[in-house]
Amino acid sequence: MEIASKYNPAEVEGKWYEYWMKNKFFHSEPDNREPFTVVIPPPNVTGVLHMGHMLNNTIQDILVRRARMMGKNACWVPGTDHASIATEAKVVAKLAAEGVKKTDLSRDKFLEHAWEWTREHGGIILEQLKKLGASCDWDRTAFTLDEKRSESVLKVFVDLYNKGKIYRGVRMVNWDPSAKTALSDEEVIHKEEHGKLYYLRYMVEGEDGYAVIATTRPETIFGDIAVAINPNDEKTAHLKGKKVIVPIVNRVVPIIEDDYVDVEFGTGFLKVTPAHDVNDYMLGEKYNLEVIDIFNDNGTLNAHGLQYEGMDRFDVRKKIEKDLDEMGLLEKTEAYTNKVGYSERTNVAIEPKLSMQWFLTMEDIAKPALDAVMDDTIKFYPAKYKNTYRHWMENIKDWCISRQLWWGHRIPAYYLPEGGYVVAETPEKALEKARETNPDLSMNELRQDEDCLDTWFSSWLWPISVFDGINVPDNKDMQYYYPTSDLVTGPDIIFFWVARMIMSGYEYTNEPCFRNVYFTGIVRDKMGRKMSKSLGNSPDPLELIERYGADGVRMGLMLTAPAGNDLPFDESLCEQGRNFNNKIWNAFRLVKGWEVDNNAEQPESAKIAIKWFDMVLSKTIEEVDDLFGKYRLSEALMLLYKLFWDEFSSWYLEMIKPAYQKPIDGKTYADTLHFFDKLLRLLHPFMPFITEELWQALTERENGDSLMVSNMPKVNAYDNSYLSSFDSVKEIIAGIRTVRLQKNIPNKDSLDLTVLGEHSNAFDSVILKMANITAIEKATEKNPAAVSFLVGTTEYAVPLGNNIDVEAELEKLEAEVKYLQGFLQSVAKKLSNEKFVANAKPEIVDNERKKQADAESKIKTLEESIAALKK
Repeated sequence: MEIASKYNPAEVEGKWYEYWMKNKFFHSEPDNREPFTVVIPPPNVTGVLHMGHMLNNTIQDILVRRARMMGKNACWVPGTDHASIATEAKVVAKLAAEGVKKTDLSRDKFLEHAWEWTREHGGIILEQLKKLGASCDWDRTAFTLDEKRSESVLKVFVDLYNKGKIYRGVRMVNWDPSAKTALSDEEVIHKEEHGKLYYLRYMVEGEDGYAVIATTRPETIFGDIAVAINPNDEKTAHLKGKKVIVPIVNRVVPIIEDDYVDVEFGTGFLKVTPAHDVNDYMLGEKYNLEVIDIFNDNGTLNAHGLQYEGMDRFDVRKKIEKDLDEMGLLEKTEAYTNKVGYSERTNVAIEPKLSMQWFLTMEDIAKPALDAVMDDTIKFYPAKYKNTYRHWMENIKDWCISRQLWWGHRIPAYYLPEGGYVVAETPEKALEKARETNPDLSMNELRQDEDCLDTWFSSWLWPISVFDGINVPDNKDMQYYYPTSDLVTGPDIIFFWVARMIMSGYEYTNEPCFRNVYFTGIVRDKMGRKMSKSLGNSPDPLELIERYGADGVRMGLMLTAPAGNDLPFDESLCEQGRNFNNKIWNAFRLVKGWEVDNNAEQPESAKIAIKWFDMVLSKTIEEVDDLFGKYRLSEALMLLYKLFWDEFSSWYLEMIKPAYQKPIDGKTYADTLHFFDKLLRLLHPFMPFITEELWQALTERENGDSLMVSNMPKVNAYDNSYLSSFDSVKEIIAGIRTVRLQKNIPNKDSLDLTVLGEHSNAFDSVILKMANITAIEKATEKNPAAVSFLVGTTEYAVPLGNNIDVEAELEKLEAEVKYLQGFLQSVAKKLSNEKFVANAKPEIVDNERKKQADAESKIKTLEESIAALKK
């Protein structure tokens, strides 16, 4: 294969990806090998690739490719999530742009539009992952709303309901007024918000006085049903047993007493609105108070809002402040900062709301899942997330699993004409069940629940459902691929997804659903901000791939991606990745460009180089294996980066490189190709495209051969003392090169080297070649006209002889002496000052004396060199 002068990713990447696909290298079927199974965190079906996806899927691909090369049967299952809230919002927006409201359509008609949208946009992100080099088993692609996954979800709902773990009831939920659906606690993001504290006057019934009540939400007064005080609060005691009048509403409400009231907050009075605050609801239940819901589902006020009916809650807040002030019922306002809950999906402020919903009890399901992580049956990387996980699991609340949406898995509950309901997987089974008590019931008399299940209720089954393990628990794929091996995900969904998958795993298989969880960090910009489209600080991943190549981008991401820590992304990292690609390419072209003489004798320096690099390679393989075992992938890559750039390119290739226009001996050449082969194997999981291209060009290959299904190199024996000795050789060569640099001696000019002290001549052939040394001789005394340096306790000297301009060197040395004499004079002046010596700290005086001795020693050495040059 002819190697181009420059590496062009565009010519390489598509070619080899198509080759891998054509040869089914990504596909897995059960066999007698050890399985290595990874399930992709399913991205939203209508999503597109962003930097977080790039990082997450690069890590997964590295693990999968490496496992494949370690002889395991690697199966990486891809798929997408139907994303109820996000997808429905996009479809609603599309219809609105066409002048159609969701409410104008039947459910079936709306779902036709949703499926059409999904078919048009769904799967784009999976195609984009192929550009990255993701080696997924595309034949196994799953969708959380496809037939098998849907059947699994409904089967699990019915099963949990029959076990008494799913129930229906009116509870206080987090309501998203934009999506018009309930949310779980995990879908609420609390943000610090600068607002106001409003001090409202509630007139005391039958008296001239009033109670001043502080609130952050004056628009909720229409739902006020009581005012609470702490029974031990002296400042509110005068109103015990009395009633007050709610402003504007003019509703007379009682003053109740409860220890819950914080005497330090506001004025000590608390307005009680049971329909719109969790704690108020608890007070309402305790004192049997009426519940008045004042909001429509979209966050506007309903008829209870009187003249404000139909207005948005935040518009009412502004208007009511003005109206109360005009009525003399607003005492004051003051700036106030508090935490406000926002919808994770739509980024609107959530509204606490009483609503009839479906819930899953979590306490019993959570226990085995908590134990599995705490005893390391399931290992977290980094382990710091165990504490985060434990805190949430020990304080877990029931999961609100119903959503007021049409796109998703419809809840399989069917209501009967006479009241009550039955739960079944299909309408036919529901009718059969209902006829047990009502034999004459017809199908059209059953009414299915309108709500859908939370999207996470399907994805929590993902490691099981992708292998159809809910519907057919003992199928061959489940028996072979489950439990899965590694999960790679972000810590932001540790509760949404990771914890719930572990729970479902123990509930339905009594096994951990995966063995290891690798938490990635968040990709941030140079200013530390999370990358997002809204901030405009996130590059387009596909444009990065086009500019730097997939391998360059993968390399750039992984160089600074330690597990669990945020990644400070800079495009220059991709440039560094591209430069490394070019380094590998050019090194390959250099080696393949050498003429080979199979009859030539192998130089001693080449023998040493081969022995040394074989040991360096083995030691590095061992260290890389260890780092992968600890999921320290970034460090493993950096180790391989240095191995290729420094040890192989800068040292090994230079040691074995033949003289200009001279051939290389066959033995050295063969060993060099062998090393190149091993290096390409080690780098392949990180940089799949360029390594495949060069591996194919390394020697003749059969059609169907591929680097990605070759074996990862194994560790050979190595000698640390030998490697340590060679490190000293590298120091000697570096010392000689420094002398050349300081004295402006060209590399083509040969030098002599003298040694004062112990020196092994085992590596002399390497020193002679790498430093262009004519001879290495032992010496008993130092040559003043030589430049010396130390390696350990041994002094090496380079006699300058005719290699330098004597006049220029004398001028330089005499200038250094003059400078040091001036410096010495200033130090001596300071030390001759009795006041300084007497008053300065002893360590300062000692430091000045050390400066004096050093300067005197340097001057003596320089003067000896000057004298030697003048002879």
